[in-house]
Amino acid sequence: MTAPVLILGQTLTFAADAFAAGPEAARHERHGAVLVDGGVIRAVGSADRLRAAHPGAEVTDMGQALILPGFVDAHAHYPQTAMIASWGKRLVDWLNTYTFPEEMRLGDPAYAEAIAARYLDLILAHGTTTVASFCTVHGHSADALFAAAEARGMRIAAGKVCMDRNAPEALRDTAQSGHDDSLALIRRWHGRGRAVYAISPRFTPTSTPEQLEAMGALWAAHPDCLMQTHLSEQVDEVAWVAALHPEARDYLDTYERWGLLGEGALFGHAIHLTPRERARLHEAGASLIHCPTSNTFIGSGLFDLGGLAADGHRIGLATDTGGGSSFSMLRTMAAAYEIGQLRGRALHPAELIWLATEGSARALRMGDRIGRLAPGSEADLVALDLASTPAIAQAAARAGDIWQALFPTIMLGDDRAVAGVWVAGRRVKG
Repeated sequence: MTAPVLILGQTLTFAADAFAAGPEAARHERHGAVLVDGGVIRAVGSADRLRAAHPGAEVTDMGQALILPGFVDAHAHYPQTAMIASWGKRLVDWLNTYTFPEEMRLGDPAYAEAIAARYLDLILAHGTTTVASFCTVHGHSADALFAAAEARGMRIAAGKVCMDRNAPEALRDTAQSGHDDSLALIRRWHGRGRAVYAISPRFTPTSTPEQLEAMGALWAAHPDCLMQTHLSEQVDEVAWVAALHPEARDYLDTYERWGLLGEGALFGHAIHLTPRERARLHEAGASLIHCPTSNTFIGSGLFDLGGLAADGHRIGLATDTGGGSSFSMLRTMAAAYEIGQLRGRALHPAELIWLATEGSARALRMGDRIGRLAPGSEADLVALDLASTPAIAQAAARAGDIWQALFPTIMLGDDRAVAGVWVAGRRVKG
């Protein structure tokens, strides 16, 4: 049996939702520690107190690094890893020009395995320890990601994409095969180790009503799975859905009528919402996933984070790789801040950190397991060097409090700021 590990550094914990309670919900410990044993956080507190209480613990001293829960990315497309930062297209052109050709390459199981491994190693280097990802239409693409996550001990949510129209023939399934292939993956992976299955119709334009109905029936039969899709990302997409479904009240109605709305539903983007959609999403307890670098890179629009949070919506934060332009949740937080500024709402550093950790964990219905520095939570951790580059160091040196010290890393930081990463208590970086 291995000895418990005591990780020393600055710590930041939250007693409540930072959007509801403000920065006062956070507690900063300048000389803090996290006790990890058996892959679980056992205690969080002052370094002196925990060292005295656990003299046999192995000590890892991170100096002045800030220890946080590992970042939680609530919406990504791992198959798009190799095509990230491709130039200049709107959503539908992006899909046809870049996404679908690359996803066809993952028809080769060996290529899917290589991309899955590359993707997870990239996000771990950036401090992300949990991700919810779409795979491709190929069942083996989901197998590849689940297996790669299992090999690394990571908590993962993922699912085979289902598409039976408006996509290349090589990337289409059928309502029946999409259901059956997803069911087989649920039986193979859901609840195995740290894996959670996410039923994944890509979005209404690429699924017939028959397929959406099949996905709704599958979710009804397996309600402990997540359901992930896209909603109201771009204005022309909303118009396309209206043309495909003139009988629907709005875009959300095309999911709701087939049982694809409720707790555990993850709606990526959700920018151009009607008042009815906003009210219904909140009533149903669905999660809205903010993808700020993607929304600016593809020109989708400005998510109303401040307004939706004030209304009590459950919101997660995401890179949306590869429409999103970075694997880094630090860069994603910076983009969320910039979009907030354009909407007249300056997000506090406490809100940004909370959103990238506990907020996203709650959105994925995993808030009881990850996203918090708290006894009983799984020991997925990141340690941030708050002086990782000369530009960041000179800004942090002028700081009067933890927020002024942390904010330059949020705005300017990258993988160089990630001094250490732990997955289920095992150190995987640094």
